[in-house]
Amino acid sequence: MYVVNCCSEMQNVGSSSEDRHPLFGGAVSAFIPHSATDASELREIPDNQEVFAHNHTDQSLIVEVLEYQGHVADQDAAKYHFEDIAGSNKALEPGAFEVTSVMSLPKSELSLSECSSAWILTGTQCVSKFDEEARNTVTLHLGLFRLPQFSTDILITFNDPQRISPDSSSASAVGPESIEPWIMQDFHRLLTSLTLHNPGLFG
Repeated sequence: MYVVNCCSEMQNVGSSSEDRHPLFGGAVSAFIPHSATDASELREIPDNQEVFAHNHTDQSLIVEVLEYQGHVADQDAAKYHFEDIAGSNKALEPGAFEVTSVMSLPKSELSLSECSSAWILTGTQCVSKFDEEARNTVTLHLGLFRLPQFSTDILITFNDPQRISPDSSSASAVGPESIEPWIMQDFHRLLTSLTLHNPGLFG
C-alpha cells in the first residue's frame, strides 16, 4: 500500500529521542522517526495496521500484523510479501517491480527476541494512486519478523518515492529539498527497536 501524504492537521508523533512509540494499543512499541504523523487521524486504518506519513515528503511507514505464511520458506517470505504488495499496487506487470536485495537480520541486533527469523528486503515498484494514469517510482524497504508460535508475520514497510510524476497527486505533497527525509538509519532503528509487550495482540 502506498500512502497519501496529507498531514497538515495531524499530530506529530515522531521524535528525535530514543523514546519508543506505543503501537496497537501498547501491545508493541518501536522507535518512530522525526516528522512522523499518525495517518489514523486522517482516515480509517485497518485494525492490523499502524501507518505513519512524513510531514513534508511523500514517504510513509506501515506496520502490519499478518497471518503467518507457513507454506513459504523463511528466506522467501519477504519476497512473498513484496509481491503481494505489488499486486495491491497493480504493479505486477513485467518491468513494474524488482527485488534488488534480501538479507537476514541478526537476532542479536533485535529487541523482538520472540521472532524465529527476521529479514530485510529492498525493491522498487512503479505505483499509481487513486487509479491515476501517472506512475511514481517507489523504493520499498521491507522488514519482516516471523513468529510461527503466534501464527503471525509482522511486516514493516518503508515507502520511499524516488521519482514522482508531475501528473501525480503526490507531486503537490513533496516539500522543498531542505526538508530532512527519512533515511535507512531511521528505518533500521525502527526495526531493531520493535518490542512485543502483550502477545494477546495475536489472539
